[in-house]
Amino acid sequence: MKYVIINGSPRIGNTCKVIKQVKTNLDGEFEEINLVKCDIPVCVGCYNCFNYGEDKCPNSKKIRPVIEKIKESDAIIIGSPVYAMNVPGLLKNFIDNTAYLYHRPEFFTKKALVVVTTAGAGQKKVAKYIDETLRHWGVNKVYTIPVACGGKDSLETDKIDKISKKFEKDLKSDKLHSPKFGDIIFFNVWKAMALSSQPIGADREYWSKTGLAEGDFAPDVKLNIIKKAFSKLMFFILKRIIK
Repeated sequence: MKYVIINGSPRIGNTCKVIKQVKTNLDGEFEEINLVKCDIPVCVGCYNCFNYGEDKCPNSKKIRPVIEKIKESDAIIIGSPVYAMNVPGLLKNFIDNTAYLYHRPEFFTKKALVVVTTAGAGQKKVAKYIDETLRHWGVNKVYTIPVACGGKDSLETDKIDKISKKFEKDLKSDKLHSPKFGDIIFFNVWKAMALSSQPIGADREYWSKTGLAEGDFAPDVKLNIIKKAFSKLMFFILKRIIK
């Protein structure tokens, strides 16, 4: 199993400690990317990635290597401390630079583990935000380990071990989970936009080239009859709204 770890912490602290503990429960190779060392420029919202493709992003030379590591991996681990009740600027800037993945999701066969640490509060809120981001990227299943470390002399490992072992067991099963109804809605929002009369060029090309435009969801992910009907209904409605 090959894991890519994206560490959004600007220092070696509790997030690194929890990630280290997680690794003791996983069997495989680890490639760790510390965003503090990547020197990724701030996203300026130029829309090049949306309109013309991610390779046209002025920061693509910094972003693409990270995305390629994700593609090469079997699973993703993202680590983040809580800064002002949200992710640190390092991680937020990385997410901003990958915003095109909301329009053109591609990691439908990947699973992810999110580690969030805090001295006080906000860990569940931040874990939820990263979870939602990964699901917009297409990630099939996201596990979260929100940990409050403040005032403790040592790391409490029971919860960390339990969730990371569950994560590994799921990976080894090769099972792809059925998407949530909310994920199906967003899939059809981007699909309807890509097939509209005035689409973003890069979006239409991606949805057509990958074959996603032809399905109710990603081809590797199975939908039961209810979710298939729901997806078709959503697309029917959205196609008439997004003309």
